[in-house]
Amino acid sequence: MSSARHHSPHAIHHTTPLTPTPAPLSSRATSRRNLLRGGLALGVAGAATAMATGPAAARSGGLISTADYPDAEWIPANGSNFTPADRPSEFPIEFVVIHVTQGSFAGTVQHFQNPEAKVSAHYVVRSNDGHIAQMVHDKDVAWHAGNWDYNTRSIGIEHEGFVDDPAWFTDAMYAASAALTASLCDTWGIPRDRTRVIGHNEVPGADHTDPGQHWDWDRYMTLLSAA
Repeated sequence: MSSARHHSPHAIHHTTPLTPTPAPLSSRATSRRNLLRGGLALGVAGAATAMATGPAAARSGGLISTADYPDAEWIPANGSNFTPADRPSEFPIEFVVIHVTQGSFAGTVQHFQNPEAKVSAHYVVRSNDGHIAQMVHDKDVAWHAGNWDYNTRSIGIEHEGFVDDPAWFTDAMYAASAALTASLCDTWGIPRDRTRVIGHNEVPGADHTDPGQHWDWDRYMTLLSAA
């Protein structure tokens, strides 16, 4: 993932439907955060409050901010975890990167709101119902890919779950994520194909395996094409 997921495997086991619970981060968080920022140096109370505002709006810095994607709930990441930008004027948006969190939806949201995390993704998709949280605006650069160049040119989508357990990849999650990716592709002129919709493991220099062998790319791309 880019977040709580790649930070460490959390010992969470479940049966469908899921009841997400926050997951603690491991000692690997520090090294992961530096990796996922992709060399930026060179170049839950908060979550509960934001969630309570409902889809599309939440308070951030005293202002009301809304999600770019109409079906998403706006839950802002901490400003220490992404780079404000003016894409696509500043950087082109050319890829969608698919991640798996290696943790819960709530734990991932909470982690992206932690100013010490130094990691984020634009969107997080919940397993049991496909609910989507947007945490970084499309125009801004989330720290998710482990490659600064790809960070600047991509949108990252985290999916609740674990790479070794396909039960997390529900019908609702696939459908919601494919609809989101279709919207992003149409909005930013990204081709709906596997050269531009890629897994985190396909980012050059990445050492992550997500979304993993259990992510059904054929199914996902069929849904994406039909959306």
